Amino acid sequence: MNVVNAIRFYVKKFTEESGAGMKILLLDNETKSIVSVAFSQSEIANKEVYLFDLLENQNRDHMKHLKCICFLRPTKQNLINLSRELKNPKYGQYYIYFTNTIEKMDVKSLAESDEQEVVREVQEYFADYVALGYHVFSLNIPKCGELNKWNEANLKRTAQGLISVLLSLKKSPVIRYQASFEMCRKLAESVRNIISRDSNLFDFRQTDPAPVLLIIDRREDPVTPLLNQWTYQAMVHEQFGIRNNIVNLKEVPGISKELEEIILSAEYDDFYEKSMFLNYGEICIKIKELMEDFQKKSQSNTKVETIADMKAFVENYPQFKKMSGTVAKHVTLVSELSRLVSEYNLLEVSETEQQLACQEDHSDSLQKIRNLIKNPRVRTYDILRSVCLYALRYEKSNNSGLNSLKNALLERGGLTSDQKDFLNRICSYGGVNYREADLFLNQNAMAFTKRILKGFKGVDNVYTQHTPLVKDLVEQLIKGRLKETSYPFLGNTIRDKPQEIIIFVVGGITSEETLAIHNINKAYAGNIKVIIGGTYLHNFKTFIDEVNSLVNDFKDRTRANVRNL
Repeated sequence: MNVVNAIRFYVKKFTEESGAGMKILLLDNETKSIVSVAFSQSEIANKEVYLFDLLENQNRDHMKHLKCICFLRPTKQNLINLSRELKNPKYGQYYIYFTNTIEKMDVKSLAESDEQEVVREVQEYFADYVALGYHVFSLNIPKCGELNKWNEANLKRTAQGLISVLLSLKKSPVIRYQASFEMCRKLAESVRNIISRDSNLFDFRQTDPAPVLLIIDRREDPVTPLLNQWTYQAMVHEQFGIRNNIVNLKEVPGISKELEEIILSAEYDDFYEKSMFLNYGEICIKIKELMEDFQKKSQSNTKVETIADMKAFVENYPQFKKMSGTVAKHVTLVSELSRLVSEYNLLEVSETEQQLACQEDHSDSLQKIRNLIKNPRVRTYDILRSVCLYALRYEKSNNSGLNSLKNALLERGGLTSDQKDFLNRICSYGGVNYREADLFLNQNAMAFTKRILKGFKGVDNVYTQHTPLVKDLVEQLIKGRLKETSYPFLGNTIRDKPQEIIIFVVGGITSEETLAIHNINKAYAGNIKVIIGGTYLHNFKTFIDEVNSLVNDFKDRTRANVRNL
């Protein structure tokens, strides 16, 4: 199961099916992301696609000598725009590919609009999601509804996206869902209903045992999105944000024009593919090795020992920049990460976070957070993480110091209004009253024993003690121990241990979870295959937006209901 290969297969197919000749590729805003993440522009150009544009752009020139490939989501607006395009065609021939199923009446409407008979082909290619890695996909829906209530348009979009994943991988799974969250049940039912309705699309050879689609809710694990991360890809996403493989570095002090926006893609960057899951220390060593290798080849005697030395070397040697643009990009990234870690005391911050997430030491944790609040070098934004972790862990404690921490944080200043709202809403989003999982291993004797045993085993790195809940759920599923009462089957059941698993997280996934699934795949060496997807790939900033949107909409709706009584 490889979602990047699945998307690439469809893009290769539709660029080749139109035959020889110059072509333009018309996209919408969503398919633009789908294609750009899986294919480079130069690679598509090798298929004689020389122009790219959006269907909604009506200011395109008439070029009858071009063939036009339309790759679009089957939305109402796209169908309106496409009908208008066909009534006054700008190109000689049209090859139309939709990312999901399209209604017969819509096909008929397009045929009626094609008065000049320029359409040569209309097909459904199931590429209705963004493949962020071989085992990771996102639907790019940053806010999916209210607390435990779907926005209907987003429910439909999410179900369509999941169906597309299944069809592109040729999987007809049994479905399990998290019973404690209504949104999981609703999505599971929507997916099952589409599979039943379009059963002919799922008429391919079945595997034994059948794959499992497990639908869970982000609210069951609100801890993971709060933590700073220490692997390369995760650090970049946490500190700068990675949006469809693009990293915006415009705010980095002294950044050169050509590096203000960079692309990180495992498909086209060998160094990134090999390094994306390495920890911070390992990536620094790898870059130093590359620099030393270049120095040997160029017979340079410049002393390069630190990250700062590397950055200076790149800036002073245009030859290196020209020959090794990819490495120069990574030197710049790691240099800025190093600056942030040092300037904002991120090691100290992370150690406090990990203690809150993984250890039971109330008084020491409380004191560490107070020390962070007093430290002017620590960003208020990072202290917010620790206070929210404290709130989730000790919200029911009789001697909770939460109010004093909140007051101290607010007195310190520096929080935006959104961050203040988040501080007050995190327990309404994922507090102990809403979770079934014992995230902190402190609710019963068995969990307590498990935590003690974990402590005896030791941890290689104090900054990476935490493991996300999804890792535990997948391992239970692989061993056939996932509780049916908590994660029931919808429809067909299986008793065999699954070998192929698709995890979908309503409310979004995190980089730590994609790393956990990568490590599971690596550990089972192809015998077990797991992919993970979600409505969005969050970092802390986008998680704040998600929580605020869900809780705020819920409270607004509740107040409205009370007024109507």
